[in-house]
Amino acid sequence: MLAPGLIDTRAHLREPGAEHQETLFTASRAAAAGGITSILCTPDTDPVIDGVAEVEFISRRARETSLVKVYASAAITVGSQGRQLTEMGLLAESGVLAFTDANRAVENAGLMFRALKYARSLDLLLVQHPEHPTLTDNGTMNAGPLATRLGLPSRPPIAETILVERDLRLAEAAGARIHFPILSTRGAVAAVRAAKERGVSVTAGTAPHYFSLTESEVEGWRTFAKVSPPLRVEADRAAIADAVVDGVIDVIASDHSPHHEDSKRQPFEQAAFGMAALETVLPLSLEFVHSGRMSLLELLQRVTSGPAAIFGVPGGRLAAGEAADLVLLDLDRAWVLDAKEFRSKSQNAPYTAHPVRGKAIRTVVDGRPVFGGEQ
Repeated sequence: MLAPGLIDTRAHLREPGAEHQETLFTASRAAAAGGITSILCTPDTDPVIDGVAEVEFISRRARETSLVKVYASAAITVGSQGRQLTEMGLLAESGVLAFTDANRAVENAGLMFRALKYARSLDLLLVQHPEHPTLTDNGTMNAGPLATRLGLPSRPPIAETILVERDLRLAEAAGARIHFPILSTRGAVAAVRAAKERGVSVTAGTAPHYFSLTESEVEGWRTFAKVSPPLRVEADRAAIADAVVDGVIDVIASDHSPHHEDSKRQPFEQAAFGMAALETVLPLSLEFVHSGRMSLLELLQRVTSGPAAIFGVPGGRLAAGEAADLVLLDLDRAWVLDAKEFRSKSQNAPYTAHPVRGKAIRTVVDGRPVFGGEQ
């Protein structure tokens, strides 16, 4: 089956500053293998993408090295330090599609309110990481009996719900658009559902690991399952899956967070957060279709036209005049996910012989094969 190429609206690409973990080229190679033709990268690079020069660097390096299209997000606050707003208007003029402090939530409510009012005046999109920093503190996994048994400091689900509810109220008062990119709890889903019903301009996303995995993956102190927000209990996993099905969650993104093996093979509390995920979005998401919970068109909307409309990314549709960013899918191909086979520069993911069904067999960007054909 031929479909529009996937649009990934949240990926940590590491270049510049951490090229030993990932580069734009190696990320694009993994993306192409996963049927992704456009990526919106987060600004948590070194230096942080908070100025025009950094945006231009990403654009230039993408043109020079990337097999797929790469667009930039920029920071809401200078250096993502939560103290001073960036020049969002100027950054938008340079091509930035959204503003986020990546895995750092803007903690100061007054500053976030000013950012939302500024964004409203220019019709910009703010993307907020859904965890209140003062409630997560030094936590490393979901709060509950398992964390207690493993002796690990934890992150309570309420940290997500409280921040989401706060910023929904702020966005409503400012009349601004806001997006929560990686929801993981039933409380946050309920808050977003209620806000949508009363007309707040909110959209939400999640990553496949939040509807495919639970905190049980952390058993044995498995650091490859350490992510932020953390994997939750089964009731939360089910609520996230339900929200994808009923449309409360509008977008499925990878939240690709590559790390060198040395960053993960540490004691759990010292290990880095995040998992490599560019090649898992499509096969894990297709489970909704194979289980009969969603039609293929409904699922594709969450990874193509939906994110395109929310973030202003070109493409996402099969239509005359659109760029030829395409993926050829074998919906019934059975295979296994194994992180050791990822084309990313990093293979930090908790998948070993994980059975899936459905695969990208050919990916095309601007009419040029980038995976599965002569390249």
